[in-house]
Amino acid sequence: MRNVLITGGSRGIGRAMVRLFSARGYSVAFTYKESFNEASKLSDETGAIAILADSSSEDDVIRAVKIAEEKIGNIEILINNAAVSSFSLFTDITLDEWNKTFAVNVNGPFMYTKQVLPSMINKKCGRIINVSSMWGITGASCEVHYSSSKAALIGMTKSLAKELGPSNITVNCIAPGMIDTDMNKHLSVEDKLSITGETPLMRIGTPEEVAEAAFFLSSEGASFITGEVLSVNGGYVI
Repeated sequence: MRNVLITGGSRGIGRAMVRLFSARGYSVAFTYKESFNEASKLSDETGAIAILADSSSEDDVIRAVKIAEEKIGNIEILINNAAVSSFSLFTDITLDEWNKTFAVNVNGPFMYTKQVLPSMINKKCGRIINVSSMWGITGASCEVHYSSSKAALIGMTKSLAKELGPSNITVNCIAPGMIDTDMNKHLSVEDKLSITGETPLMRIGTPEEVAEAAFFLSSEGASFITGEVLSVNGGYVI
């Protein structure tokens, strides 16, 4: 399996995944929504196919998968990485904000997975990797909407793994901890020090470390692993 589609691939963890899979000889397509300059630079650097798409739009998802398949062939490995987050007291979360979070973080993986599954089932082979969060396991104060969406993704992973196992398709999840990305830029120095102080490895993680976890789960070495949540968090959640 060599054809990979990575959603939200222009920055952070997604960008590290695009670089890693490309460097190891995989044919890679990735989506982005707003980061045109970053996506173009990454495409030039790696040769990966950059596709403009909103993960909350069914039309965009269908179009993105169609373009990816035209450029690199049937998708054999899908990494659902695109996500949004925000920081709010529960009482301040609006219904629109709640719905937007779920539209990208849950509906997006649902729609992308539906689009790539027919060819995977037909070939009796495939890898689906969902990127959740340690907050989907433990919950995070002032991020109820984000934590809930990431917990839903874990439930989707486990259920789908049972359903697709007979088709030789594995479905796994990665739950990163504190990673050095733009998504965590809202955290203060004090917040970061507090989290690293509670992390046994005493540091935050890198996007490259999460990318390596995704590469492992996509490999033949992980062919008997499905329905699992791989925590890449330095021991913060044990």
